[in-house]
Amino acid sequence: MPTLGTQNISTSYPQLLKTFGLGGVDGNLQVITDGDNTSSALSLSTTGVQSTGSLAVDGTSLLSGVVTFGTSLTASTGTATIGTLSVGTATISTATISTASISTATIPLQLGAVTFGSNVTASTGTATIGTLSASTATISTATIPLQLGAVTFGSSITASTGTNTLGTISVNSATIGTLSTLNGISVTTTATVGTLEIGATGPSITNASYGTAAFTASTVAAFNSAGTTNGTVALTGSQVSDIVIGTLNSLGSATGSSGLIIGFHCIANNVVRYSITNPTTTAGTVPAGTLHMTALRFTA
Repeated sequence: MPTLGTQNISTSYPQLLKTFGLGGVDGNLQVITDGDNTSSALSLSTTGVQSTGSLAVDGTSLLSGVVTFGTSLTASTGTATIGTLSVGTATISTATISTASISTATIPLQLGAVTFGSNVTASTGTATIGTLSASTATISTATIPLQLGAVTFGSSITASTGTNTLGTISVNSATIGTLSTLNGISVTTTATVGTLEIGATGPSITNASYGTAAFTASTVAAFNSAGTTNGTVALTGSQVSDIVIGTLNSLGSATGSSGLIIGFHCIANNVVRYSITNPTTTAGTVPAGTLHMTALRFTA
């Protein structure tokens, strides 16, 4: 810019800056104009500076007083360090935070309904929840308080590894794989048991078969080893190693002989042989009736 010393006053007015008023700079902001009275974007007073246009600072700016931002704050690339920032209300559309350190955070009490997104992650510590209703929940580890009142289960109960002791449980219908020790169990309708252990160290029963078969009237000779009535009947589920017990409901009846003896044994899978012998001195009458048989299978 040329100096004013070599120019005429009439031609150098546009190069001069002056206040808009006539009294110079005072306590009121005044627009800075040139000699032709063209207004700039800058206003000055003895207490402040104002710009109606863009304000660019190439060096470091020290803002030691209160700073008021407008509708938005844009940070350029790089690293920004903020000492203490107090925000009344903040609306954030998207925030990407690499590392955040919060010394104390106060979360307001949620008194109404709260809807969570796809997941909720809780840090270490203890969380107390009043009543939580969930349609589907996957829980890796849970500490469940003692239930002193009535408990209603859904379609199934799955127990993890370990030992579970139940006091008294009443079940309408239950399917049990292995049953070892229960203090008390009452099944009012049906219980299906895979393996049943009798007593603390007793044998385990793995199968029980039951069936019936019709018996036709016959006579067994007295004191005759050959005087035996026998035959085979089907008993589904039985095996050769099973213990078979049974009865004929017509033995000992008013028309039958009370001294006859009946025995059962399994001769093949699903096949049982019965034998009726007579140790008495007279021929024994065996009226027609129904054979009732049970085959039991145990493991040590």
